[in-house]
Amino acid sequence: MNAQMEPLTELRTLIARHAIAGQPKTIFKDFRVMTTVVPTNPVHHVFGPTFAIVAQGMKRTVLADKVFEYGSGQYLVASVDLPIISHVVQASAEQPFLSIGMTLKPTAIATLLLETAACDRAVVESPGMGISEAGHDLLEPAVRLLRLLDHPEDLAVLGPMIEREILWRLLAGEQGGMVRQIGLADSRLSQISYAIGWIRAHFAEILRMEDLAQLSAMSLSSFHRHFRAVTAMSPLQYQKQIRLQEARSRLLTESDDVAAVGFGVGYESPSQFSREYSRLFGSPPGRDIARLRNVSMLERSVV
Repeated sequence: MNAQMEPLTELRTLIARHAIAGQPKTIFKDFRVMTTVVPTNPVHHVFGPTFAIVAQGMKRTVLADKVFEYGSGQYLVASVDLPIISHVVQASAEQPFLSIGMTLKPTAIATLLLETAACDRAVVESPGMGISEAGHDLLEPAVRLLRLLDHPEDLAVLGPMIEREILWRLLAGEQGGMVRQIGLADSRLSQISYAIGWIRAHFAEILRMEDLAQLSAMSLSSFHRHFRAVTAMSPLQYQKQIRLQEARSRLLTESDDVAAVGFGVGYESPSQFSREYSRLFGSPPGRDIARLRNVSMLERSVV
């Protein structure tokens, strides 16, 4: 029966069988499946290096002023840690949103590049996120991986082989240039990722552009150009998004002291913190957190 089914159709069937409605479920190491029967609210979070196929429905991801929509039969690749807003925009009980995702690890990509001599291909400058159509050669190994969930005794042996095949298909595909740069230590993408890692670890500190450029082994002008090309924003804008997402997380889980949280993430003025928070999340900190807690309570009562 499986041999007669189209890969995308079978992928939908397998995801629906193994996913848990409303939350991502890890099925094998770095692989996750997700399903929901209703559109979801926009969520602010940091999206690391990831590959995802939408088997049914549609999802929208916003990076700075760029909007990425990807639906049935399309895949997305993100190459560095990016502060985004994402949500499912098309889902219903009759046609649930269905997707499978995979974390992209630089070491796994680098190993494959070295073993196949693929690292000598020309590396082109690319943004940090892209969308393409998923062909049969990419859908088919994803299907085979999910089939293994019905044969768990085979998963530990065959799973890594299929993961390697998926990585190779990505490298050979339309987003291959971006995926390749994830695994190359001296690529522009990897150099920018050093600066991104520093900003994420030291988001409350003052940014010194000269230091970030030096960390990335670039001139100041080259650093600014490549950082914006990858993230669609300036280093200061990136830092602001990380600060505000961290502040929101702290307010939701640790503290109701808005001013103290603002100071803790690097703001010197409570009014500036409140103003920029409202601009990103749509309402002042106190009102936003009260709304999020109320939504959380309603969701728990439904469950």
